[in-house]
Amino acid sequence: MLRKLVILGVCAIALSACVQRTRPPGDVGVCYQAQPQKDGSLKYNKLASTQPDLEHCAAALEAMRIKFINLGGNQLEIMGAYQGNFIFLRREGIFTSSSLEGNQYLALVRTGDGRLAIPGAMPQ
Repeated sequence: MLRKLVILGVCAIALSACVQRTRPPGDVGVCYQAQPQKDGSLKYNKLASTQPDLEHCAAALEAMRIKFINLGGNQLEIMGAYQGNFIFLRREGIFTSSSLEGNQYLALVRTGDGRLAIPGAMPQ
């Protein structure tokens, strides 16, 4: 019985490693806005080509989001990509992941006045 459970567990782990993952472009310094399409694919729109790091790309995406909202848009959450990482702009903050299906990690939090800051940088 225990042997069957171990074999089943090993098979489940092996199959999960074979799952196809959606990876973003890995161009150095290029910030993209990623737009989901009706067929399930993603369209990458180049936003900036000289971003020094992920935080600057996230700030550029946030500026784009605010500009569109001021023009009458209603999309509060957007997705982008920078050097092989997805960037997710949400109400809670900015999250990042190396694949669309993978775990998302907090990169920047929103302060009380809506600005973005590194987690732990703001006093409690």
